[in-house]
Amino acid sequence: MVGLFGGSFDPPHRGHVELARRAKEELGFERLVVLVSADPGHKRVETPAGLRLRLARAAFPEDEVLLDPEARTVDTLRAHPEWRDPVFLIGADEFCDFLSWKEPEEVLRRTRLAVATRPGFPRERLEAVLDRLDKPERVLFFEIEPLPISSRDLRSRLAEGDEVAAELPSTVAEIVGAERLYARPAGYTEPA
Repeated sequence: MVGLFGGSFDPPHRGHVELARRAKEELGFERLVVLVSADPGHKRVETPAGLRLRLARAAFPEDEVLLDPEARTVDTLRAHPEWRDPVFLIGADEFCDFLSWKEPEEVLRRTRLAVATRPGFPRERLEAVLDRLDKPERVLFFEIEPLPISSRDLRSRLAEGDEVAAELPSTVAEIVGAERLYARPAGYTEPA
């Protein structure tokens, strides 16, 4: 069974790594493919794709890490027919927005979804999406411990010069620190 885990990974953090670890443990993947979105269709990224790919490879050393040129999940799946009935990992919040994805029913035809939930996440929000799907049986749920970390927050904290090594895999923290990634240039002042 092939697991797919996509994102911008700007930067990859311990929450990403824990979600992948827990999914492998719970779902028994033979292989996990981490897909670094070169140009995410749903958000703007400023960090070059090659750098985000390097950081993701440092964060997921035991997994296959690829640069994904497609902006939408359905297009990625169409580009890789060799992945036979893969399982695509997403978080519960992302699943709540699944119906807004490009061709969500086609996504579910090409892959199963493994949705990471956390204790206390409102089940009715998940059920509201499931009820509108043609193939809700293609959605699996597994629970993870919440790690309140976001890449956006980490970038902001790094720009301020804060220490965030505890929230990053050590290999990622080493690269970020050595290359002063996400730091504001010397002499930077906030726009008025």
